[in-house]
Amino acid sequence: MEHVLEVYKRPYNPLHPVVCMDESPKQLIGETRDPLPMKPGEPTRFDYEYRRCGVCSIFLASEPLAGKRMVTVTEKRTKKQWAHFLRQIADNWPAAEKITLVMDNLNTHTPGALYETFPPAQAKQLWDRFEFVYTPKHGSWLNMAEIELRILNGQCLNRRIETMEEVTKQVGAWQAARTRQTKKIKWQFTTEDARIKLKRLYPTFED
Repeated sequence: MEHVLEVYKRPYNPLHPVVCMDESPKQLIGETRDPLPMKPGEPTRFDYEYRRCGVCSIFLASEPLAGKRMVTVTEKRTKKQWAHFLRQIADNWPAAEKITLVMDNLNTHTPGALYETFPPAQAKQLWDRFEFVYTPKHGSWLNMAEIELRILNGQCLNRRIETMEEVTKQVGAWQAARTRQTKKIKWQFTTEDARIKLKRLYPTFED
């Protein structure tokens, strides 16, 4: 935890950006009946019944200090999807010498996934672009990408969407608008705060 918090204290450096990434499933839901359109004094009305149309995965990367983010929608959430997303991150931060990537410690988030997806030379080249920083177990709240995902869900995905194509379209529009506004995240929880508020998690020493 303290390592993650120290990373967040680093000053902005475009050559060594701190990027947070996270992923989340999105259930695809279709209507069984056409919604009743909005009328004066009445909102659009939807039938309580719906049709399950599968699930897609949303990968999100955010550079909090720069107000930059990128989102990709995939059919699955596997090692290969994660490896391809890392390559997208590398391509979207081309000037960076080393990208510090904050993420949770899922078993798909390992350098081995790169070698399972790309030829060895390409995997090593991609691996060298990153410094991996993992949030602790049960500490995913330390990942600022979770904040972006909550905003994405609240502003864009908190409704029924039937197809992955439509999710991709809506997410793309949200990403463009939020990046255009240079929306940043100001992280205020520090190591000093953690040692006070989470004192129960630290060892107790007796004189």
